[in-house]
Amino acid sequence: MYGYIDHFISYLRDVRNHSAHTVRSYARDILQFVDFLEQQGFKIEATEWGQIDYLIIRRFLGKLSEEGYTRRSVARKLSSLKSFFRFLLRQGLVSTNPAAPVTSPKLEKRLPGVLEKSEVEQLLAAPPGDNPKGLRDGAILETLYATGMRVAELAHIDLGDLDYHAGEVRVVGKGNKERIVLLGSCALQALRSYIVDGRPRLAQGSARSDSAPTDALFLNRDGTRLTDRSIHRVVVRYAKAAALSQKVTPHTLRHSFATHMLEAGADLRVVQELLGHANLVSTQIYTHVSKEHLKQVYDKAHPRA
Repeated sequence: MYGYIDHFISYLRDVRNHSAHTVRSYARDILQFVDFLEQQGFKIEATEWGQIDYLIIRRFLGKLSEEGYTRRSVARKLSSLKSFFRFLLRQGLVSTNPAAPVTSPKLEKRLPGVLEKSEVEQLLAAPPGDNPKGLRDGAILETLYATGMRVAELAHIDLGDLDYHAGEVRVVGKGNKERIVLLGSCALQALRSYIVDGRPRLAQGSARSDSAPTDALFLNRDGTRLTDRSIHRVVVRYAKAAALSQKVTPHTLRHSFATHMLEAGADLRVVQELLGHANLVSTQIYTHVSKEHLKQVYDKAHPRA
């Protein structure tokens, strides 16, 4: 059974191009299911995945609920199992997907956190512009907000992916799908400053740490590629420095990008393309965010609201 899990993890990492964090989450969910099977009396070394049916999966989810897992966590673990059994089905290792008939718990709708435009300005002004790390961090924040890209996509950008003349950058998103996103003038200026004055000094760290030179756009102090986790910490640090009231992550900038685009009159399908959403339904949540914004403005501005 464990060999099949290893094959699935390799598939997620090498074929689907999922981030290390996502791959770890899938592995953790599936191994938790294996632990449950052992508790149910299955002899793992002698058990084949084809012996698992939907009733066993339902018992697993019921146990999670009894242990206090939220509906969202239970739904995510079910999604992991559905993906895993789909993989086994494609490989011809099972005849059916036992997780497919299992219904996911109904989730409450949560609107993504969005920054006001003034708060975005505060955040973008937070990094210092007189040292390499400050230039790098300023370019990171500007690029995240200008493009709405995912943090893992940003971490994997190489210098050759940038096209200054066209104001574009090529990114590789979920499912190893490539797309072109647009860079505004502020992001381009921040990137030029970083690449000319900041990146060369960070790249010197590779000599000190005996690391091979890299084409990665964003470097750490050792001159190697900055990870998505490090980029996450950069955003959180400057959000605190800017004294923003709400929790801010790279995904907050993605939500803010989409919402501000729609509020300015951008077509929903254009935003879908820029975000790299495979389905328009994923993008439509931002129309609800915009309605919330309109309500807030109305409540503040109308004398009889």
